[in-house]
Amino acid sequence: MFPVDPISVLVAFVVILFLVSVYENQKRCKKFPPGPMPLPIIGNIHLINSINPQESFMEMSKKYGPVFRVYLGSQRFVVLCGYDILKDALINHSEEFAGRPVTAIGLKISDDHGVAFSNGETWKVMRRFTLSTLRDFGMGKKTIEDKINEECEYLVQTFRSYRGKSFNNHAIINAAVANIIVSLLMDHRFDYNDPTILKLIGLVNNTVKVLESRMVRLYNSYPWLIRWLPGGHRKLFEIHKELNDFVRDTFKTKEKELDINNQRNLIDAFLAKQLEGKPESKLYFHNKNLFRLVINLFGAGMETTSTTLRWGLLLMMKYPEIQNKVQNEIENVIGSAQPQVEHRKEMPYTDAVIHEIQRFGDIVPGSLPHATTKDMTFRGYFLPKGTFVIPLLHSALKDKAYFEKPTEFYPGHFLDSRGKFKKNEAFIPFSLGKRSCAGENLAKMELFLFFTTLLQNFTFQAPPGAKLDFTPALGFINGPLPHEICAIPRR
Repeated sequence: MFPVDPISVLVAFVVILFLVSVYENQKRCKKFPPGPMPLPIIGNIHLINSINPQESFMEMSKKYGPVFRVYLGSQRFVVLCGYDILKDALINHSEEFAGRPVTAIGLKISDDHGVAFSNGETWKVMRRFTLSTLRDFGMGKKTIEDKINEECEYLVQTFRSYRGKSFNNHAIINAAVANIIVSLLMDHRFDYNDPTILKLIGLVNNTVKVLESRMVRLYNSYPWLIRWLPGGHRKLFEIHKELNDFVRDTFKTKEKELDINNQRNLIDAFLAKQLEGKPESKLYFHNKNLFRLVINLFGAGMETTSTTLRWGLLLMMKYPEIQNKVQNEIENVIGSAQPQVEHRKEMPYTDAVIHEIQRFGDIVPGSLPHATTKDMTFRGYFLPKGTFVIPLLHSALKDKAYFEKPTEFYPGHFLDSRGKFKKNEAFIPFSLGKRSCAGENLAKMELFLFFTTLLQNFTFQAPPGAKLDFTPALGFINGPLPHEICAIPRR
C-alpha cells in the first residue's frame, strides 16, 4: 500500500470539483460567451495583471470579443467592454443587469445589508432613502456648497502651512473630502489630525488595497478552505469588524442625542424611521442596515473624490501649461472671490480639465460587479440568472471610437472648435443605469470647488529632482502611488 498524503488528496478533490463545475457550466450554457480556458483551482487568475486587471481584460476582448467570460478561481464572470456594449447592457437592459453578485466575501461582510452590495427590496428601499435624505440635507443645494467652501478654506490653510515645501497630500485631501460626507451623515467636522478621522480613513484605504487581492478572489471560490489561510481575506475581516465597531459607537451617541423634531443628518433620519412603527421600519430600518449604509456612504463619498483630486494635482505638476490656462480662466471669471458652482458654466476649459482628470484617472476601472436578475439573452449569448458581470468602465473611458487620444491626458476631448465645453456620452466614471453612483451630483460639486480653490491659491510643482510616476497603486481604486507635492502660494 502507498502512503496517503492528506494534502494531495485535498488538492485532487478540489481539482475534481472545479473540473466538474466547469463541465456542468459549459453543458448547461452552450450559448455562454467565449473566453480563455481556466486552470484548476485558480481559473484565469494567472492571466490577469494584479496591478492593472483592466489591461488584461482589454487584451482578452481583442481575442474573444466585447462580451466574454473569465474565471476568477471557480467563479465565472462575464466582462463587458466598450461604451456601446455598456450602454446597451446598463441602459437598455437596466433591470436585468441591476443585481449584485452574492459572494462568500459579500455575505461575510455585508450580508445583503446597506446599499452598495444589497439586492432586491432591501437595495430599493435603502437607495430610495439615501437619495431623498441626502437631498433633504443639502446634496445639490446651496447648503452643501457652503460646507464644501468652508472645508476648502481649511484645506487651503493646511497647504499654506507647508510654505511651499514638499509634503504628501494623501491624508490631508482624504480628510477634507471625508468631512463633507461626515457632515451629511453625522453633522460633524473633524480636524485633519484627529485620531478618529485618521483611523476611519486608514480603514477605508486598507479595504481598497486588499479588496482586489488574489486571496480575496480565491476565498470567494473556496471559503471553506481559504478561510484558514493567511492573506488579504483575513485582513478584510479585521477591517470590517473595526468599521462596524466605529459605526456602532457613533450610533449609540446619536441615538441618545436624537430629537425627532430636529433631524440634522442622515443617521438622525434613519433612527427616526426606526421609531415610526411601520412594517417597513422593522423590515429595513434596523441597525444592520444602518451600520452598513453608513460604511458604504463614507467609503464611496471619500475615496473616489479624494483620489480624483490627487490625480488632478499630480497632472497639473506634469502639465504646467494646462495648469496655467486653468489659473488664467479662474482669474478672468472668479478673480479673488470664493469659487461658486455657478461659475462652472463660464469656465469651459476648467470644466474640460476636471472631466479629463476623471477620464484619465480611471478611478474605478472595473466598476462594482453586477449580476443578472433573471435568465436573459444579451448580444446573442445566454446569461443565466445570477451571472456575475464586470462592466469595464475603463473600456468606455478609453474607447478609441469616442476619445481622440484615449491614452493621453488631453482636455480637448471635452472642448469644441470654439473652445466651448462639449459633452461626451462615453464619459461614464459614475457608471450608468440603476446602479450608477448615488452621490454623482455631490462629487461633481466637490471636484469643481476643491480643484478651483486650490488652483486659485497655489501653483503645484514637483519637488526638486522628483520624477512623476503615473503607475496606479495596487487596489480596487485606481489611485496614484505615494508622492509629494509643492504648493507654491499665488497670493
